[in-house]
Amino acid sequence: MTGINRRNLFRTVGVSAGAATLTGAAAVAARGDDDDRGRRVLTGIEVLHRDDYRQVRGERVGLISNPTGTVPDLRHEIDLIAETGLVDLVAAFGPEHGFRGSSQAGGSEGDYTDPRTGVPVYDTYGKGPDKIADYFRDSGVETVLFDIQDVGARFYTYIWTMYDCMVAAARTGVRFVVLDRPNPISGVAAYGPVMHPEHASFVGRKAISQQHGMTVAELAGLFNAEFVPADAGGPAELDVVRMKGWRRDLYHEQTGQTFVMPSPNMPRVETAVVYPGTCLFEATNLSEGRGTTRPFELIGAPYLDHAWADALRSQELPGVEFREAYFTPVYSKHQWKPCAGVQLHVTDRRDFDAIRTAIAMIISAKRVAPEFAWRESKAPYWIDRLTGTDQVRRDIDAGAGVDDVVAGWQQDLRSFRRLRAQHLIYRSGDR
Repeated sequence: MTGINRRNLFRTVGVSAGAATLTGAAAVAARGDDDDRGRRVLTGIEVLHRDDYRQVRGERVGLISNPTGTVPDLRHEIDLIAETGLVDLVAAFGPEHGFRGSSQAGGSEGDYTDPRTGVPVYDTYGKGPDKIADYFRDSGVETVLFDIQDVGARFYTYIWTMYDCMVAAARTGVRFVVLDRPNPISGVAAYGPVMHPEHASFVGRKAISQQHGMTVAELAGLFNAEFVPADAGGPAELDVVRMKGWRRDLYHEQTGQTFVMPSPNMPRVETAVVYPGTCLFEATNLSEGRGTTRPFELIGAPYLDHAWADALRSQELPGVEFREAYFTPVYSKHQWKPCAGVQLHVTDRRDFDAIRTAIAMIISAKRVAPEFAWRESKAPYWIDRLTGTDQVRRDIDAGAGVDDVVAGWQQDLRSFRRLRAQHLIYRSGDR
């Protein structure tokens, strides 16, 4: 190694040291987990570095990442990899928001040369497998590393960047290596509707559930076995660098890892916990909290009042409390317009079902406010893209209750859970 103090880089950061700082829902989630004190999960990049990059030595390597690709001293992994001199790093690839993360939702940074490392960066956002395959050929990569923090929801686009890049790798004969990271909202189970192929888009390419309960490496295994098409040369040559010490019931605060914002509107773990459900408000004329400091936790609209909060509180939904809230988004929907609504406060993550809660919120908003409307798109409804089915919208519009809407996706979910079980890497733990 050159210029790297391994002892400092991989200094132990025990979970117990951070436990005293946990408050609210995080403290509730961590309560009783004495076995996790002193534990620190090692991510895939840490394991790769610990092993002196032997899995990729002697190859021309590309890196698909974003600001979450950090090491314990919070440097970006590309800076560390370049500094070691052990890897022939010839290219980097950026997803939505960009490799260094400077762009808002629906944007990217374009192609450029990374000023710190001199590595050429290719913009994959909005590009399909054909264009990405061209990037792989032009850059001359032999192996591509993928290392991006997911948040556990089907419509978070990074997993579909991974899928598109896997298809491109299969087409070009490039080896695809996933450096695994924790699912920040745990990996205990899958929830919600499963995507139907007629509603496929970049917020859901393939038939997985809305909250998948998997790590990116587990998803890569499922994608490769089930979805990478044979006519693309699939399956891809896939390798995984597993985490050490991760257990399926751990939330991010219990891993000893620092939570780095995966995107501008995902500022904290609490946001990720509610996101698989409250992202559905993107498909309505309510604000999902973009343009506030609590996106996806603050939900409301100019036409609502206290009646919505009262209606939600009366339902006593498990694991969550609703605070009557007023806010004014500074961008996105209802910019500069005062909105009335609620803030979600998750009190028990293990009882909280983000998707069922969001369905209850939508049904309640529709009942208390005649101004409620779905956001139309080419689908023609964005809600069908996000849920992956028109069943949710049709049931709600027909006046169905929460239990009936949720019952409508259970058969598909049971099938997906059986498929998912075949591709889980981690069980109770991997020490």
